[in-house]
Amino acid sequence: MKVLKYVLSIWAAIAVYSVLSLFYGATGLSAYQELLSGRASQRENIRKLGALNSELENSQKSLLYDKETVAVYARQLGYGYDEERFMRIVGLGGLKKPFFSAGDVMVIPEPLYLSDRIIKICALFTGIVIFSLLFALEFFRN
Repeated sequence: MKVLKYVLSIWAAIAVYSVLSLFYGATGLSAYQELLSGRASQRENIRKLGALNSELENSQKSLLYDKETVAVYARQLGYGYDEERFMRIVGLGGLKKPFFSAGDVMVIPEPLYLSDRIIKICALFTGIVIFSLLFALEFFRN
């Protein structure tokens, strides 16, 4: 019985450490799931950036090769031909200028996990509790 209580308490401490590390450690399943959800949001952001990139490339091509598009943008900025005259109407607000965003900054938070120190303390505490219970059980038998 003396050897069994030592072996059982050590085995319990190792088992608790292994299980807590597997599920809640820095490389455990819960941290892995959080990283997977962050990867999904990054992929969605990459898809949005690809769509924005194609839209901006189309705008660039139209500005390079289409004179009418350049004229429309120039009129929105307040420019015109020499013979044109502008009439400003007060109270209707200004023209909306085209605004292109370069995308959003994605900040993926670091996954939450139990530190290795806490897991070791829990495992050691479990081993000590089991050892003391088995020791008390043997003490009361004798």
